[in-house]
Amino acid sequence: MAGSAWGLSLPFHLLAAVARLGRAGGVADDLANLSWGVESEGAAGLERSLHRRQLRFREKGGAGVGKTKRGKGTKWMVVVDGKGLPLGKHLASASPAEVTLAETTLASIRVPNRHGRGRPQQKPQRLIAHKAYDSDPLRMRLKKRGIELIVPHKANRVRKPTQDGRSLRRYRKRWKIERTNAWLGNFRRLVVRYERLLPIYTAFFHIACFMIVLNRL
Repeated sequence: MAGSAWGLSLPFHLLAAVARLGRAGGVADDLANLSWGVESEGAAGLERSLHRRQLRFREKGGAGVGKTKRGKGTKWMVVVDGKGLPLGKHLASASPAEVTLAETTLASIRVPNRHGRGRPQQKPQRLIAHKAYDSDPLRMRLKKRGIELIVPHKANRVRKPTQDGRSLRRYRKRWKIERTNAWLGNFRRLVVRYERLLPIYTAFFHIACFMIVLNRL
């Protein structure tokens, strides 16, 4: 409706036409003489006559939507365990770099304690990610928290390497997160974002993760 509102042509007074329909009780004359009737003012006049409607040009979007090289979208940040089951997630705009969202995603992990007591666990022993997370500041911050970041160095890296081949052997298990992303991609409600509100889209994301866990039990 937002795109077609400016294309409406209203060369006549709509309520004035009601006067020709009948004269019972003078209702038609009263309606025709109302001053707030629809006038030939384009979209502005039409917008005043419709209750709780917004007819104006507005770009599609919503919270958590950002621009990329291939258009607009919402970025999925997911943490999985050794079996590929989701442990934590963070949905954000597709514009920021993934390395800037890593710590926020880790903060969403809530793993119950084995003994059922105490606070939920939020700190994994190691984190395996792809080359986009190759950042020395991120390595240092995670190392202070006792988390080992296993990420191959970028080809254009200038600084001295900080990892050897022994730790990178675990990188072969990164296919598990790619498999989880493929499972999430089977839900059309996530691939195509129909919801403008981010909480509603997040709710569907939780349902998808819940169904993935049930299918793997």
